[in-house]
Amino acid sequence: MPRLGILGTLVWDTIHGPDGGEPVMDWGGIAYSLAAWEAAAPPGWTMVPIIKVGADLRESADEFLSTLDGVACLDFVVTVPEPNNRVGLFYHDHSRRCERLTGGVPGWTAEEIVRGGLSCDALYVNFISGWELDPAAATALRSEFHGPTWCDVHSLIFGVAEDGVREPRPLEGRADWLGAFDLVQVNEDELEVLSVAGPLRIDRLTDLLSDGAEAVFVTLGPAGAEWIARTETRWAPGPADGTTRTVVAGTAAVETIAPEGATDPTGCGDVWGLTCFGALLGGAGIPEAVRRANRLAAQTATGRGTIGLARKLVAAMNGMSGADLRR
Repeated sequence: MPRLGILGTLVWDTIHGPDGGEPVMDWGGIAYSLAAWEAAAPPGWTMVPIIKVGADLRESADEFLSTLDGVACLDFVVTVPEPNNRVGLFYHDHSRRCERLTGGVPGWTAEEIVRGGLSCDALYVNFISGWELDPAAATALRSEFHGPTWCDVHSLIFGVAEDGVREPRPLEGRADWLGAFDLVQVNEDELEVLSVAGPLRIDRLTDLLSDGAEAVFVTLGPAGAEWIARTETRWAPGPADGTTRTVVAGTAAVETIAPEGATDPTGCGDVWGLTCFGALLGGAGIPEAVRRANRLAAQTATGRGTIGLARKLVAAMNGMSGADLRR
């Protein structure tokens, strides 16, 4: 069976919603992508979590991982002595938030990530902490791993202030980072930090595509998503002969992306990216993959935390007909 490596960081979240009330404490970070796997997995595929966990929370992490279906192995779930990452999320409204980080789970060295990556057929990388890989590890991954790769930029553009607050920062060596992956995901804020091209969003997407990825996706919250790609309809790795492909753009705004009852956007982008990549690996065209990702991200917003999320997403996927997904 083909295997998708899912690389990121498990974070113990404390979520303070914009409406007040008691905060929710639950596993977050890459937990959202892992929880989406059962619903998003292409037929016949299994997943390999590639994560480091602080010794203080390893037992709890194992309990969470035991609830997941479709796990090929846990060989690359590594315990480290540093305290596990914990994040306080403070929402100003239903989309804007402040993050405060504590903990110190380290990233993966070039040797480690090549060994973990080569055990898989495709690799999904979500920069939850922002230091899951350093430039040397990303370069090694690009040169040694030949399967399809996905990068959710996420916290790659964030530093950490002395008080733990995450703050956006320019990304040095942008072309080296983005060029290390086949498919790149950003949100609107990340797109603004990464590219000064403009004034149109498509200009900024084109600018990011120039770094070498096959496609760049930007999530737009309730408005859905937009993308630019070097392929017409279906994604595939770039040609080895260096020939030029036609660059095409597309938009998928789904009417149910913000369903009634949406309460919390935490994790929506993580579910979105894993779902979109899974659909593409299963042979879907980009428009269908994006619409499927929109629908599951919308379902994620109807709750808070990852408890019960996998079951909810499976039910949502089972309720979608082929016509719904291709509409």
